[in-house]
Amino acid sequence: MTDRAEILSRELDSAFRNRADLYRLMLEELTSELGPDAAESVLVRAIEKRGQEVAHAAFARFGPNDARALGEAFLAVSPDDGRMYPTDVERSEHAITFRVRRCPLKDAWVQAGVGDEKLATLCRIAGAFDRGLFETSGVRFENRTWVPGHGDGCCHIHLADRDG
Repeated sequence: MTDRAEILSRELDSAFRNRADLYRLMLEELTSELGPDAAESVLVRAIEKRGQEVAHAAFARFGPNDARALGEAFLAVSPDDGRMYPTDVERSEHAITFRVRRCPLKDAWVQAGVGDEKLATLCRIAGAFDRGLFETSGVRFENRTWVPGHGDGCCHIHLADRDG
């Protein structure tokens, strides 16, 4: 990598960590005002809507039976050429599965000392973005976000054709 590319990569990672800190702090503030269930619900709705906005802008050409193509398009725009979210991928004719090995959001929460229960909550909240992003096309979407005992990795996302 060139010096400039290395600087931009670090800045991008920092921006994602900042996003993680905002999620964490918003959850804390909303929890103190509304309670834990309502706080999570509000954040999930807002973040899912943001995923929908991104889907309309970036993936509008995909429909309910384009799961594999949608997944490939998603991988093609993964930040920092996929280095930010290294992913194991399984492909079939009508489906695609991602197993995310590293997430800068989860890394930031762990570094902030977030405990396992809150970490699982924050991962569910962040996963709402993916739901908004992928369900907008109509494909079948499954997401298992990190929970204690899940290991070091992060979420597992499965996309399948609606009619497949």
